[in-house]
Amino acid sequence: MPERDVTVGQLLLTEYQTVKDEQKTRIGFRDNLLYVTLTVVAAVIAAAAQAKQTSMLLALPPVCVVLGWTYLVNDQKISAIGAYVRGELAPRLARAAGAEGTAVFQWETAHRGDTRRFSRKVVQCVVDLLAFCVVPLSALVVYWSGGGDFAGLLFLSVAEALAVLGLAVHIVLYAVPFRAGSEAG
Repeated sequence: MPERDVTVGQLLLTEYQTVKDEQKTRIGFRDNLLYVTLTVVAAVIAAAAQAKQTSMLLALPPVCVVLGWTYLVNDQKISAIGAYVRGELAPRLARAAGAEGTAVFQWETAHRGDTRRFSRKVVQCVVDLLAFCVVPLSALVVYWSGGGDFAGLLFLSVAEALAVLGLAVHIVLYAVPFRAGSEAG
């Protein structure tokens, strides 16, 4: 029988390191999106106030929707990587090591049993909704209450409101699986 240079266990460990590196990168990118959103919101509000042009606030909804959707997609991929490691990779590695029934990568499941996890997930959902949905909807309300001066911008603002509401629905739908014992998030 020929000697193998690489074992199945080594391949699985390499895969683990690769997906964890991707997860780490996505976490950093996702978390920075909140800071970018706050910066953009502050800049647009300051510019609109300085110019005394509420129509400039119409820039917030599309920016917040794009940043919010990117945040949401990255968050979902981060969760999917965790679920893959827990459900697929860890059991395969345990089998390859002859340690079936032994917990592999225990941190992948241990941190999920925290008694405050549910409340953290609820608060995170609220923060996501505030940053990516409530702020741009508030900007639209300010624009509408200022007596929009152009019918085309009014139509645009309604379309933007629908896009923001669509994002809000998706944020909540992605957050719903955080019930105890769930594989998501």
